[in-house]
Amino acid sequence: MSTIIDLSPTLSATLPCWPGDRPFERQSCPSPDGSSLVVSAISTSLHFGAHVDAPAHVLAGAPTIDQLPLDMFVGPCEVFQLRPQFRARIWPEQIPNAPRASRVLIGTGTWPDRTQFTEEFAALSVELVDYLDRQGVRLVGIDTPSMDLFGAMGLDVHLALAERGMIGLEGLCLDGVAAGMYELSALPLKIADADGSPVRAVLIKA
Repeated sequence: MSTIIDLSPTLSATLPCWPGDRPFERQSCPSPDGSSLVVSAISTSLHFGAHVDAPAHVLAGAPTIDQLPLDMFVGPCEVFQLRPQFRARIWPEQIPNAPRASRVLIGTGTWPDRTQFTEEFAALSVELVDYLDRQGVRLVGIDTPSMDLFGAMGLDVHLALAERGMIGLEGLCLDGVAAGMYELSALPLKIADADGSPVRAVLIKA
């Protein structure tokens, strides 16, 4: 029997958003037909919780979320559990083996308290993006709020991913997930012209 591992934080007002971004809010709405049906509306950033950045997030004219092929988000995936220093970049030599799948998730352990936003998380380096690209990786996920360090000017890592046609998956919960091979499903919502989307990211282990 397969095991499903949920990598998605629960979306609620207690989950912090990026400073200055729109926080999560869910409101109960009157039923449109006046019945006792429960109807809700939500308001938040498309980059809240576990989410995908479309290349259009940082690169003008690049594909939006509804233009990305779904097979990028479903299929074999390798999880690496690294323990970089806080506020440090991750370099190619820290990856213990050549990736065995075109989707890679990197656990850093640098966002330990999901009830509080942190500026101290680790991030990727452009050199690591280059290395993963050469290895055929098309999707990179991380357990931090961003692929770039907090306060990074220019968002070099985001741009490096977009320019190479790679996808960034941010905000994952990878604590307690063993390194190794899995099947990933992290499908975005089909939102017209959008720069990103929340996902329900799961790993499946046979």
